[in-house]
Amino acid sequence: MLHSLCSTLLQSGIPELGLKEIEQLLEKPKHKDHGDISFPCFALAKHRKTSPQQIAKELSQNLSGPLFQKIEAVGPYVNFFFDPAAVAKEMVNDILAKNSSFGTNRNGAGAKIVVDMSSPNIAKPFSMGHLRSTVIGNSLCLIGEKNGYKMIKINYVGDWGTQFGKLIYAYLQWGDPEKVAQNPIQELFTLYVKFHAEAEQNPALEEEGRKAFQQLESGNEEYMQIWKSFKEASLLAFQKVYDLLGISFDSWKGESSYNDKMEATISLLEEKGLLIESDGASIVSLEDESLPPCLIKKRDGATLYATRDLTAVYDRFHDYQFSRAFYVVGHEQSIHFKQVFSVLKKLEAPFSDSLEHIPFGLYLKDGQKMSTRKGRVILLEEVLEESIAKARQNIKARNPDLPNLQEVAKEIGVGAILFHDLKQDRMNSIEFDVDEMLTFEGETGPYLQYTHARAQSLLRKSGETSFHFTYESHQKSWEIIKELYSFPNQVEQAFNRRSPAIIAQYLLKVAKLFNQYYSQVKILSDSEQQESRLALVNAVTVILKEGMRLLGMKAPDQM
Repeated sequence: MLHSLCSTLLQSGIPELGLKEIEQLLEKPKHKDHGDISFPCFALAKHRKTSPQQIAKELSQNLSGPLFQKIEAVGPYVNFFFDPAAVAKEMVNDILAKNSSFGTNRNGAGAKIVVDMSSPNIAKPFSMGHLRSTVIGNSLCLIGEKNGYKMIKINYVGDWGTQFGKLIYAYLQWGDPEKVAQNPIQELFTLYVKFHAEAEQNPALEEEGRKAFQQLESGNEEYMQIWKSFKEASLLAFQKVYDLLGISFDSWKGESSYNDKMEATISLLEEKGLLIESDGASIVSLEDESLPPCLIKKRDGATLYATRDLTAVYDRFHDYQFSRAFYVVGHEQSIHFKQVFSVLKKLEAPFSDSLEHIPFGLYLKDGQKMSTRKGRVILLEEVLEESIAKARQNIKARNPDLPNLQEVAKEIGVGAILFHDLKQDRMNSIEFDVDEMLTFEGETGPYLQYTHARAQSLLRKSGETSFHFTYESHQKSWEIIKELYSFPNQVEQAFNRRSPAIIAQYLLKVAKLFNQYYSQVKILSDSEQQESRLALVNAVTVILKEGMRLLGMKAPDQM
């Protein structure tokens, strides 16, 4: 890797910094005239008590190597210019030899990371609001595996809490069992919205909902049967969406799994002297952390999200002995996780320093958060189906005789939705715009897939089955090769920053460079460079396909 070559060479002249520190400081120059890789000397100025400009000058004068055309100082930077003839052959053939394993590292050394992700609420439609946790979590798991970690995906389904008391009350008051049996999710959703609309006019209904949940928590047989029927119908509906997305889980332990374990958590808090009474409720004070108190038990004895999250993490540590635990949950829950993590530190849990909330922005509709209470939701399954249908129409117009057209339409339609989300910085909220989401032009998933299919078409037309790179003289080829060979660094950065967007934006850059190259170079020709050009095309397909896999996308060979 280019970064490694530069950091190894620099290490001889920089005893103050370790190899990893040097490599992390390396950056790609904004201007081609400043070389392939730059090393800023600002960090060294503190150690050497001299200007970074002087340090850069001294370093550049003492560095040289057979792989470099030149190494020069420009202000506070040491700029490295590689000799393409010396390194391009090794780089391209390394990618081809390793194929999909290129970019894989052992940084994680098999350490286990549990990932709390997706986690929709039963008896409610799987809405666009849960797409982000699902696809960001899935991509982070794929990227984590590429970095050598054992990733464990947990779908912590929301199947417990006061809202189910409200729903049971609504079902018993207004529900039609036949309608619910025929179309369970939509009918239950309608009842949930109706409850909250009625409660605005009659606040006493809130208390009825709380009483119903108390009955459920205490094991009321009728209520348990109703709740189980809601859950079974919901899980079947959820599975249909997960099948479309191509996502599976290692655990489906929902909140209800901890109903009989929460007393142990409460007892532990009491033993440690952390549980105090406040207005009849049980809380843990977090005043010393400048946080609101963490509510453990309501006045009526009902438990809360925090009680269940505390119980769940102890259970996960028991089951998996994880080294880290990720919670891929929207940023509006940031205070909640700060509270839970602070309570665990007070409990001196052995894993309390290994927990990480990975927040993200929301999908908005007309500038507002989507809300099941107010009926302001967009169904994910409907958006996916619409995207697949649009992909099918596009394929029929361009390539009506394409084999397995329906399967390719699904891969493109789903890919459009995944990429539209993952190319965004995860902290940004996204205004839902179905037309933008389903656009197949510009910086989109279908653009990447089409670029991959175009490259595969060239390889098929060549009639060749094996490829070897010697040297390619076109100036655009070096730009592509450098970008392709930076893939391992992108994989590391994407994991370290918990950001699939790094991979997504990188793939767009690769695709654009390849399409520029394709438009300027006759790849299939009788020239002596054809084999090397085809080898470069093959390397592009390797990176595009593996990069899209890390985003949860498929890479069709034909479109």
